[in-house]
Amino acid sequence: MRTSLTLLLSIACLCACKNKGDRPETPADTIYTNGKIITMKNDSPRYVSALAVSNGIISFAGDEKEAMALQGDSTRIIDLAGKTLLPGFIDAHGHFDGYANFSSFANLMPEPYGTVMSIPLLQEALRNYIKEKNVPPGTPVVGSGYDESVMTEHRHPTRTELDAVSTEHPIYIIHVSGHMGIANSQLLQKAGISYNTPNPAGGTIGKDLSTHSLTGKMIENANINMLFTLTGLMPANTSTSPFKALQAAEKEWLANGQTTICEGRCTMATVRLLQKATENGSLSADIIALPDYDACKDSLNTLKELSGLKGQFRIGAIKMTFDGSPQGKSAWLTEPYLVPPDGEKPGFRGHPIYQREAAYNALKNIFAHHMPVHIHCNGDAAIDEAFLLMDSLQQQQLQPKELRNVLVHAQVCRPDQVRTFKKLNIIPSWFPTHAYLWGDWHLTSVLGLPRAAHISPLKGGLDNGILFTIHHDSPVTPPDLITAVYAAVNRTSRSGKILGADQRISPYEALKAITINAAYQYGEEASKGSLVKGKRADLVILDQDPLQINPQSIRDIKVMETIKDGISVYKKSP
Repeated sequence: MRTSLTLLLSIACLCACKNKGDRPETPADTIYTNGKIITMKNDSPRYVSALAVSNGIISFAGDEKEAMALQGDSTRIIDLAGKTLLPGFIDAHGHFDGYANFSSFANLMPEPYGTVMSIPLLQEALRNYIKEKNVPPGTPVVGSGYDESVMTEHRHPTRTELDAVSTEHPIYIIHVSGHMGIANSQLLQKAGISYNTPNPAGGTIGKDLSTHSLTGKMIENANINMLFTLTGLMPANTSTSPFKALQAAEKEWLANGQTTICEGRCTMATVRLLQKATENGSLSADIIALPDYDACKDSLNTLKELSGLKGQFRIGAIKMTFDGSPQGKSAWLTEPYLVPPDGEKPGFRGHPIYQREAAYNALKNIFAHHMPVHIHCNGDAAIDEAFLLMDSLQQQQLQPKELRNVLVHAQVCRPDQVRTFKKLNIIPSWFPTHAYLWGDWHLTSVLGLPRAAHISPLKGGLDNGILFTIHHDSPVTPPDLITAVYAAVNRTSRSGKILGADQRISPYEALKAITINAAYQYGEEASKGSLVKGKRADLVILDQDPLQINPQSIRDIKVMETIKDGISVYKKSP
């Protein structure tokens, strides 16, 4: 009798639920249908026909009929009209605050992101900037993004060529890599730099030995010092909010489909600025900051606390920089550059930025605070150094095993080094856009074959079972991960040459590197990176499916909309 009564009550409850107007108790806020929805959940592509979002969280991903059962009176039904829905892209390595600052400088980038293809055009761009901005005499003029690898002269501008622009303004132009720049005579004078000034530790002041004069070139820590000098010379800006430049920069990341943004090397002042910008609602995206060790080593206890934050801002790791740039020929190599850079003799291999003992003690200190490290290593000698130190610290049990440490860029990466990533459990974050933008330069001037064909060896990573990410390193390039995916899949240079066909990967693996793999890199794979019930509704809508078009067309894909925690934060104008 009791069993029969229980059965009847159960049936009555089911009927009552069914008769409540067929409305769920917790309806979805939004349901996406009629498109290609790629979950990024599996090792191989999986499409679902509908995605439901409730209170900024994915509440369902699967069959459209089941999703529609979550429809309520106020549920928005979004017709994707055949477009493609993916998890929001994650910036594995960029320089958000750097981009915000650089955006106020004269744009000296060449094609495809600018028009400065020669030194005369560079001079013209600087003169136009001075005129259009009405820069008063004595006020510094800064340009960014010049690239001698693409400019017709294939050399760096000189101090005297900048003097020809103006002798009334201190002028500094920053190389596309960010690792070097050129100063004019007035700026060198204001910085107190003469021919007899010694090189700073980890940096080089460019000198012409034949004429005993300064070239104006500042490399690595000499470049950093010059940037600090410029900061001191700049007039105070009291007319605009300190957050406006960040907001303008964020629009670029959101327009490129990224819902998590990286500031990849910053000071404590920038940490505080970014934290405040998220706390006061100035920014929409999640911000992950990587404070520079040398600038922030006295604040590691504070940074450790900030790394545990669960909100919009947090510290992701501590950043160290072991060498420079391959396209700028300041990366630290085991074998010489094919053509030595300006002012260097044949056989030049670049230099380390740290002495070994200093680097070891820094890593030991970071790990003692139980924090991961991201190490900038472009050349294979720098990669060797990082491996040697990390292996030593692991052997001494001074590196906590659960930390997710990253080597950033790892461009000139030998096959044996790919295997060592797996052995030491280090994540490489590769920069495949190099194959597209600087592939020809790597072939003819930087590395030559076979080294040039093995930069960013993504397929080698897959074959060795390595989880890796890819990045854009903005402002080295704009915050453009779709081009990074294009380059990872095609490895086609500007001139159409294939740079290492055996290192190409599938579009799906490239998308994993900017979604679920990038979430894992930051320890956020439980809440981001795939379209799974319970994860945050960080989404991007593309006009085409990267998995189903000609791979050569991937770079033409457009971001139509970006959604952060269920809220639309960018829509492409019609």
